[in-house]
Amino acid sequence: MVRSQAPSLTIAKFALAGAVGVETIRYYQRKGLLQIPPAIGSMRLYGDEHLRRLQFIKLAQTAGFTLAEIRELLVLDSGIDRARARELASAKVAKREHDMAELAKARGWLELLVSECSADKPGPCPILATFEAGGSGKI
Repeated sequence: MVRSQAPSLTIAKFALAGAVGVETIRYYQRKGLLQIPPAIGSMRLYGDEHLRRLQFIKLAQTAGFTLAEIRELLVLDSGIDRARARELASAKVAKREHDMAELAKARGWLELLVSECSADKPGPCPILATFEAGGSGKI
């Protein structure tokens, strides 16, 4: 069993451990995503649970969730509404699929541009025509 250590990180060390700035920590606190720890003497110390939540927030952002959606996921984490959590995640999967399709199109345009602008072809590089062709190869 892994034991949680007593909170021991100042906000600066907590931010460093989470690879964010101190202002990001404060912003997340204002948005209700991170709790402000109780003061111990004149300092507020952060612990493993704070770091775990911060890491979740960052990963959820990477997955495409907005801060409002992340707040909702955090609420859902303590409940039993699996359907809503699944709905939110499914929407992000669909969005990522769309994004990947758009990136594939852009890659096609860029590959065509590389091909059309090779050094062994005469004349100027048809940059505008390449993008107008939409990666279809019709130049």
